[in-house]
Amino acid sequence: MLFDQRNCGRSLPSAAEPEVDLSANTTGHLIADMELLRRHLGIDRWLLFGGSWGSTLSLAYAQAHPAHVSELVLFSVVTTSAREVEWVTRDMGRIFPEAWERFRDHVPVAERQGDLAAAYSRLLHDPDPDVRAAAAREWCRWEDTHVATAPGHRHDERFDDPDFRMVFARLVTHYWAHAAWVGDSLVDGATKLTGIPGVLIHGALDVSSPPDIPYRLSRVWDEAELVLVGDAGHGAGYVDVSTALVSVLDGR
Repeated sequence: MLFDQRNCGRSLPSAAEPEVDLSANTTGHLIADMELLRRHLGIDRWLLFGGSWGSTLSLAYAQAHPAHVSELVLFSVVTTSAREVEWVTRDMGRIFPEAWERFRDHVPVAERQGDLAAAYSRLLHDPDPDVRAAAAREWCRWEDTHVATAPGHRHDERFDDPDFRMVFARLVTHYWAHAAWVGDSLVDGATKLTGIPGVLIHGALDVSSPPDIPYRLSRVWDEAELVLVGDAGHGAGYVDVSTALVSVLDGR
């Protein structure tokens, strides 16, 4: 079972709509939504499956409701800490300097030394639709760039859709500007997962979300098995990552 989170996909109203207020779209709200869904479906304990941001949400839910989690299967693992956000929005500029300068220089000069996610979020809520559209385009251009660190990377065609760009950029910048309201807590908080098995599948060439993230989790969470896929980057679009995920899930 997969579900759409607040204000995206089939969950309305869409974050693409300029009048939509995202103040009630936080990690805490999403955890509450998941718990409401679990109760509605009459599920006692469920396996959580998620990649990238989905791994953050899965970890946050599991740490809030460990009694209702049977196990976790996560890939491209991130915890959306402030340090991880800084890494993606600033440090990855050392890998793609020209693309990063374009990304940085799209925000006003006075904001270029500050929180770039927050600066983009402000642009994405600007009254001028052209300002919003340009910010969404530049944010997604950078998103498609900083994950391109492994052979076989392909352009994400979803970013060609203006509506998808707006929803994606607005929600990502909203969450990143607040370090997902979890700060640096999800690694230390993994002690709450004691007794819950997990598999962490991560591309060894995932530079935008470095492998030290799942590694540190596995050092705290004894039941977690770390699987590093040698020639893969970020996401499930690599054959060996997909194969590993299918293999793990078939065994559940």
